[in-house]
Amino acid sequence: MSYRAPVEDIVATLRHVAGLDRLIADGLAPDLEGGMTEAILDEAAKFAAERLAPLNVVGDKYGSTLKDGVVTTPPGWKEAYRAWAEAGWNALPAPEAYGGQGLPLLLQSACTEMWNSAAFAFALGPLLTVGAIEALHAHGSEELKETYLAKLVSGEWMGTMNLTEPQAGSDLNALRSKAERAGDGTYRITGQKIFITYGEHDMTENIVHLVLARLPDAPAGTRGISLFLVPKYLVNKDGSLGAHNDLRCSGIEHKLGIHASPTCSMAYGDEGGAIGWLIGEENRGLACMFTMMNNARLNVALQGVAIAERAYQQALAFAQERRQGTALDAPKGSAMSPIIVHPDIRRMLMDMRAKTQSARAISYLLAEALDRSHRETDEPKRKAAAERAAILTPVAKAYATDIGIDVASTGIQVHGGMGYVEETGAAQHLRDARIATIYEGTNGIQAIDLVLRKLPLSGGEAVKALIAEMRGVAAEVAAANTPGFGHTAARLTAAIDALERATQWMLATMGAKPAEVLAGATPYLKLFALAQGGTGLAKKALALRSEESGAAALATARFYAEHNVTEAPALELAVTEGAGAVEDADAVFAA
Repeated sequence: MSYRAPVEDIVATLRHVAGLDRLIADGLAPDLEGGMTEAILDEAAKFAAERLAPLNVVGDKYGSTLKDGVVTTPPGWKEAYRAWAEAGWNALPAPEAYGGQGLPLLLQSACTEMWNSAAFAFALGPLLTVGAIEALHAHGSEELKETYLAKLVSGEWMGTMNLTEPQAGSDLNALRSKAERAGDGTYRITGQKIFITYGEHDMTENIVHLVLARLPDAPAGTRGISLFLVPKYLVNKDGSLGAHNDLRCSGIEHKLGIHASPTCSMAYGDEGGAIGWLIGEENRGLACMFTMMNNARLNVALQGVAIAERAYQQALAFAQERRQGTALDAPKGSAMSPIIVHPDIRRMLMDMRAKTQSARAISYLLAEALDRSHRETDEPKRKAAAERAAILTPVAKAYATDIGIDVASTGIQVHGGMGYVEETGAAQHLRDARIATIYEGTNGIQAIDLVLRKLPLSGGEAVKALIAEMRGVAAEVAAANTPGFGHTAARLTAAIDALERATQWMLATMGAKPAEVLAGATPYLKLFALAQGGTGLAKKALALRSEESGAAALATARFYAEHNVTEAPALELAVTEGAGAVEDADAVFAA
């Protein structure tokens, strides 16, 4: 089944939910005035559909292979990447001083969604490069930036992020990779890293690894981690490539999904130490790496949206073509009807559509907040935007990737038995989607981050401001008095009330009873996402009421409010009264 980027809905979400028009009006995105946004997205959609989407099945079938230390990507992968980079897509948000276009992250996010919908495993490589560019630009020395940034921005070279080690998992306190000062301004890196996305491949001539390691005299724990730039090939003073660095790919993982993305084990320092350069300050590497990780968390959220969109499109096409049973109102003896006429199929398709678009709304809201946090000139506005982004980051990452799995699974159900066989392609979406809730911080870690670190920002005022915005949208829906909204206003108001009470409980309880707060963290995040996503869909529907696409937007917002947002009161109870059931599980685990 082919992929067609939902450009109309993407643009509507950018303009009416995320606030692109306001960003332009405030002078923070002058390059997107007029029809530039639509023009760029139309071209991106064309490339995604024509060049990348056909590779999705190819990549799943052939995967990437490792032989004699060389990783070979699937047929067509290299050619597509080079065409993608030559078209300038890698450079959209990058700094202009190094060949980038300096466009807003909000626009880049829309393109990122398309790349991932078209070929999830393909888009993973550029995703890490964008983060490497941001981290290097923010924290690297001028010499490092002059040597590496232009090549990374152009896409001639790709970047990676090397955090995880066999014994560490998500616990960066347990990292063992070492860095020794060489005395000439460089360092010698030794150690092992695992789960390194695109750690080795044949798509670019050089790979720039950003590696976390410890110095001999470093403090214990995360306070003693430094970040190093370690290239696959050393770079000569004239910019040409020199000797192969002391690093290698020691294996690639055989995974449930994303087969074409080489997930590598990396060995550094077999022959004395890979040559690396410090990024930022010694023992302050985690702060530098978080620049890259936060960018990645937005992009992983967009992966959830992307895989859900692809699964929805495929399920919708199948339901329109597959004939089985007859419609309830069909005359006796009628031929079989397309299954899309059956109420439960319609319910599943609407659930897929509404969840996908709600996650898109939250993810684009996050991108806009990040843009403002970098582009605003007024310091209080920059701070407010940064805090807004800080809250939305774990919500977007966890919710969007959760619904990616949920929607892909429902897509299989719509296909029935044909969804369970590989020939239809529906199963691939579920296999590919499953990783996104795990990497870049598991969704449980995102929930913990939200309740312990993000809710207390500015004494709780930052989250209160977001809730107040949601309440304003619910009030607009009620005042609109539009019959097509059904019970949307009431359901949104109930969800926002539940969220407000749960937030107050979290803020009041976290000091005295942190275990109870942690037990309710995941249901709290989902509660937040339902209210945020529901008001996002409603806001779009309000804006589009008089346009041709208004009926679809209205129906989608209503379905989400009346079928999904209704979970909010139950989630509130799980947050505020559910900790005891978690604590009492000792009796189960002791057995």
